Amino acid sequence: MDLISGPACFPLMLVLIITMFNLSDCYDPLDPIGNISVTYDIVRWTEDGYQARITIQNYYKYRHIDKQGWELGWTWAANEVIWSMSGAFATQQGNCSAFKSEIPHCCKKNPIIVDLAPEAPPEKRLDGCCHGGLLAASAINPSNSFASFEMKVGNIRGNYTAHKPLNLTLMAPGPGYTCDEFIDIDPTTSLVIEGQRQEQVIRTWKSTCTYSTFLANNSPTCCVSLSTFYNPEVTPCNLCSCGCKLADNEAKSCIGQSSSLPYERELLQCTDHMCPIRVHWHIKKNYRKYWRVKLTVSNYNLDKNYSNWNLVVQHPGFSQQATVFSFNNTMLSTVGVPDEVALFWGLDFYNDALLQAEEKQVGSVTTEILLLKDMTSFTLSNGWAFPRRIYFNGENCEMPLPQTFPMLPNGCSREKPCNSHLSVLLLSIYLTYKTLNFWS
Repeated sequence: MDLISGPACFPLMLVLIITMFNLSDCYDPLDPIGNISVTYDIVRWTEDGYQARITIQNYYKYRHIDKQGWELGWTWAANEVIWSMSGAFATQQGNCSAFKSEIPHCCKKNPIIVDLAPEAPPEKRLDGCCHGGLLAASAINPSNSFASFEMKVGNIRGNYTAHKPLNLTLMAPGPGYTCDEFIDIDPTTSLVIEGQRQEQVIRTWKSTCTYSTFLANNSPTCCVSLSTFYNPEVTPCNLCSCGCKLADNEAKSCIGQSSSLPYERELLQCTDHMCPIRVHWHIKKNYRKYWRVKLTVSNYNLDKNYSNWNLVVQHPGFSQQATVFSFNNTMLSTVGVPDEVALFWGLDFYNDALLQAEEKQVGSVTTEILLLKDMTSFTLSNGWAFPRRIYFNGENCEMPLPQTFPMLPNGCSREKPCNSHLSVLLLSIYLTYKTLNFWS
């Protein structure tokens, strides 16, 4: 008799399926070691507690934290309060009525901490703070991929072992991140006296936070369209890629659902795809040793600029040398991905901001890419020259179906199968041959 059989195995199977789905959703083969780490250092003891330094480090290569910035939360294990902070602040003070002479900065059991704005006064600032909650992607701007703040924690009443904060949460700015429990690691060290002396903190705890599109409940934010010099037809974004527009065909603006915060709405130009972002890949020229692509990113959002945007393109053509004219770019190291992956982002003070659309036009950034041919694999047929996957700001873009890709002039058309009469004739001959052999 089987140990697992019948209706009793269904709940177990369901748990296994959900677990596998969550694991695969959190793991990103394009960024296999990507995560956001939170390091909690106890720097020194005080009369009734300790001085702590908290560092948030973004190790994601192409996923960044944009406006409205990060929010870090936890639950105190005992009766701790925050006496003072620099480099950040708690959003609520809470009930501090038990304190008479000196009032703490925050008495809440579960404080929420946010970053200071860049214009914060000098006495509140700290190295690594005051970016308004923004964290850059580590492959694009590593010097702005972390944030730090300090706080004086008290009311632990002489307990110099201290307690780890519990239930760490990271909002960036919406949901999607899951954080592990704090664990003890080797104390953080630093070099002083011109690097001749090493000093360490009293204790260090660390947590790792990973992102899941499933947990974020994101609707698609972008779609991909395709075109080429050898075919007059353009493959548009899929119908309703990010939602469907209203029946009013004369309306110039439509309401679309926000990707980061499901309860917010975005005002978009009315389109058949209803995506805030469209990425267009155009095969422009085919030279003897090179081929040229024009890559355009368009913003259909009527009230949002995308600052510090980035684009990830998975394509086998990037295995060869590429010249990019108007974007920054680098190659990403991946795990288990058969094609090369390129990361693009804007040039400072030129096209690093993807401007919002207007009623009669969209905001856009564009570049041309010159790719060296690998003559053993390059082809313009069978959709090889089009990207496999595209991501905008870390979110997967909706791709057209392969059968809708622009075909070569002598290729099969989408409306009429290629060589259909010949195929039927060959099939008839084959079936007749098999039948004769069967009866002989």
